[in-house]
Amino acid sequence: MAALENKLTEMLAPSVEALGFELFGIEYIRAGKNSILRIYIDHEKGIHVDDCALVSRQVSAILDVEDPISEQYVLEVSSPGIESPLFTLEHYQKFQGEEVQVKLKMPIQGSFNLKGEIASVEENQVTLETLDRGQVTLFLDNIRKANLVVRF
Repeated sequence: MAALENKLTEMLAPSVEALGFELFGIEYIRAGKNSILRIYIDHEKGIHVDDCALVSRQVSAILDVEDPISEQYVLEVSSPGIESPLFTLEHYQKFQGEEVQVKLKMPIQGSFNLKGEIASVEENQVTLETLDRGQVTLFLDNIRKANLVVRF
């Protein structure tokens, strides 16, 4: 899955950036005829529905020509939102000190799910300060999904 998402990022990032947006990340969720290609865009002034529509039209045209996904899917373009997903090491660095919910590919200390504050980020590792396990260091390639946790 990561290989497809990396290929799509390389293919689409220049066009998204040419429109004035950051390609924040890409998720491809396989679900047969209900598969979803979700593209997150960001901008320092925020994202509006018209921005998503503009990027959707541009990305859709590229995907129609390049045809990198053979099965049927729905294209969604969205802002990262307040529970922003984290995709890159730079995202973890940007949100250091914030609380995240992490789903792992392989369990650590018997768990696939961790919640904690991003304590440090080095090379390909993220260290979380958790309430129940103390500090836990994760390899970036073992993280299936991570999202910011909103505190009210």
